[in-house]
Amino acid sequence: MQNAIRLCLILMVTLGVESGFSSESGQLPPSITTAPLSVDQVVDNLVRKDLERAQALRHYESTRLYRLSYHGFPGDREAEMTVEATYDSPSTKRFKVTSQTGSKLIIDRVFKRLLESEKEAAEPEMHARTLLNRDNYDFALVGFEPSEKGGQYVLAVSPKTKSKYLYRGKVWVDATDFAVTRIDAEPAQNPSFWTKKSEIRHEYMKVQDFWLPRRNESVSYIRLGGRATLTIEYDNYLVTDARAPENTTKASTSDVGAR
Repeated sequence: MQNAIRLCLILMVTLGVESGFSSESGQLPPSITTAPLSVDQVVDNLVRKDLERAQALRHYESTRLYRLSYHGFPGDREAEMTVEATYDSPSTKRFKVTSQTGSKLIIDRVFKRLLESEKEAAEPEMHARTLLNRDNYDFALVGFEPSEKGGQYVLAVSPKTKSKYLYRGKVWVDATDFAVTRIDAEPAQNPSFWTKKSEIRHEYMKVQDFWLPRRNESVSYIRLGGRATLTIEYDNYLVTDARAPENTTKASTSDVGAR
């Protein structure tokens, strides 16, 4: 699940995009006390369930459509690329480009570099440094959105280190599955002077017992007046050879509601 946001963070580095925040800016807001679970309980369940799903997911295939549109100095450029993606546990990813149109510069220096960087990011050492857990992030519970399906917790996250592959922003966590369903964020570190702001949004969907990327979008505002928009659409998921994760719908704590 978390590989999706690494894609756009890798893109920020590829294009020389910086965050609207410095790595030291801002403090996490105080956690609310009106949600069913505390922030520690939510994070404990999120980390546990993410690990269970990662261990259970053995193989999947999907189709991706990459689109990048740049408007500004020194000229407009656009490109599209369709990719067949395959994942095998624990860290093997393979990509097959099935079509590509538009700017060769974008295709070769952005899209294909993204694919290579995603393979590298899946390696265990890098993967561990970018997981959404307490080793890499501080958390605050800033909202709870109830619904008939159980609702969602809204967490503010702040990275503990200045890694260019971490982010700062908000994540929405499903209150039943304890999976991230949405991320609104900016890169934690400023890798370049050339842009003044960047925004990242990710959406996830449930496929069988797993939460997988649905759509990623990153928008970068260039200091010279340009704007670059990347979208990645995910479709045609086929999950096979997967062991169902433990079906635990309740929080893994005996002090539900404790503060």
